[in-house]
Amino acid sequence: MSHIPPALFVALTELLPDLHVHCAEPWCLIGSAAARLVGADVSVADIDVLVARADADMLATLWTDRRDATHAPADDGRFRSQFARFDFPGMPVEVMGGLELNQGEGWQPVSPGRLILVGLNGLAVPVPSVADQIRLFESFGREKDVLRAKLLRAFASSPHRGED
Repeated sequence: MSHIPPALFVALTELLPDLHVHCAEPWCLIGSAAARLVGADVSVADIDVLVARADADMLATLWTDRRDATHAPADDGRFRSQFARFDFPGMPVEVMGGLELNQGEGWQPVSPGRLILVGLNGLAVPVPSVADQIRLFESFGREKDVLRAKLLRAFASSPHRGED
């Protein structure tokens, strides 16, 4: 696995226990943090958490004092969810409850696919498999996502990569 940047480590060690304790439905990390956790050499500016809508509401109540009420997500015409951004030590956390994607054919639920567990500081972190992360990035279609899919493909074909 590639080195976990200190800011990501700090944020995850505070975030993960709350997710394990308070989420009633399955959840996972997606985006650049998930790619980094499986070993891809990508930069991480925030942590994206995919949860059920009810769990998004519960987390918003739990983390009321952390809420960044001024943040407006980009690409709101492409994505919709029960969205909120929270300030955590290290980096922001973005929670997406019931994330849906519109690629021009109407709103479709985003499915993370097959989840794998990555160990971090004694905690299990659910993330999509490398193949499913590539699929997600490609479906999102933004330039930064296409680049991340390319980096994950290179990582997946590396002879030094561990199995997922």
